[in-house]
Amino acid sequence: MIDEIPLRTWLAVAIAVATAAVVFLLSGDGQAALAALAGGAALVVIVATIPEELAADRPAPAAPAPELPAEAVVEAITDPVLVLRGGRVTLANVAARRLLGAHILGEDARVAIRHPGAAEHLAHGAAEPVDLVGIGTLDQRWQMRAAAIDDDARLVQLVDRTGQHAAERMRVDFVANASHELRTPLASILGYVETLADEAGEDAGLRKRFLGIVFDEARRMEQLVEDLMSLSRIEAEKFRELRAAIDLGAVAHEAADALATTHGDRGTDIRLDIGDTLPLVTGDSAQLSQLIHNLIGNAMKYGRAGTPVEVIVSAQGQNVCMTVTDQGDGIPPEHLPRLTERFYRVDPGRSRSVGGTGLGLAIVKHIVERHRGRLDIASTVGVGTRVTVTLPAVPKQLS
Repeated sequence: MIDEIPLRTWLAVAIAVATAAVVFLLSGDGQAALAALAGGAALVVIVATIPEELAADRPAPAAPAPELPAEAVVEAITDPVLVLRGGRVTLANVAARRLLGAHILGEDARVAIRHPGAAEHLAHGAAEPVDLVGIGTLDQRWQMRAAAIDDDARLVQLVDRTGQHAAERMRVDFVANASHELRTPLASILGYVETLADEAGEDAGLRKRFLGIVFDEARRMEQLVEDLMSLSRIEAEKFRELRAAIDLGAVAHEAADALATTHGDRGTDIRLDIGDTLPLVTGDSAQLSQLIHNLIGNAMKYGRAGTPVEVIVSAQGQNVCMTVTDQGDGIPPEHLPRLTERFYRVDPGRSRSVGGTGLGLAIVKHIVERHRGRLDIASTVGVGTRVTVTLPAVPKQLS
């Protein structure tokens, strides 16, 4: 029992007795000594009743947190995750079951994932991630990571890298295409200049024809560089707030007037129909003008000579809608999804012959996206093409 009395209680008793003894020795008064001893006894009682945790000035240990079940933790992960034991799948979250099939539970992991790269990676117990192509769909790309949990268990995670791979491929293709598009007219210019520097320069007629070709190729390079710079600016301003209220009908009228004077006989084929009392749109006036120039210019280039190019701007509910229609050869349906890709051409030879850079619709798409609009392209082979741009109108209280 004595061993169970805390040390702090013994110290309090010793202090109380010592205090009473000192009082008696100094005063010789027994009653004062008894009073001091009584006060010390009260101190002993108080000290003895203080909980051990408070006396030590430390908090009581917290109750242990309830242990989370492994199934709940794995299910909370959005990437496909497998838990392997003895090489077999003992646990798979919903993302893994959706990707690989619900039957994978209990299967050998190499059979469940069904990829030679995964099988080799798991067989050798490699720690480095491995890239896998073709799981799920043929164009999907995954990175598989595996880590040991204990001596017999491993955690396998599949991370979707399809989007990153597509972005990198687009960047590489863009650089390659831009280089090719610039190199082609440059090579032509250098070739004709070298020819003019030799004996061909003595023939006035030949010199005039060659200089005309050099001029056309130089203008083609200039247009390509301008389109590349324009595309770069639009992408850089993609998240910059638009504040100006724009009359899309007025911008379309200005663009049509400018194109009518720069495209020879085709300028008279433009048919402009602007609705009355159009709501304003929030946007960038220069970019919207470029969008309209590109759409009408394309219709004039690829529509048949002498056929109308119809431009209709109208109000559609809470939106402003612009439709540009030509009567040309049309576009086969398999090409429609790729028309807004950079440098994509249905007929490269014809596109270059009419001065196309392959960037016009890519620029249009980025402008529409910046203005939170929608772009639709419909075409019938032998009949023509219709391009529709829909932009949200400015709320009435702000217009």
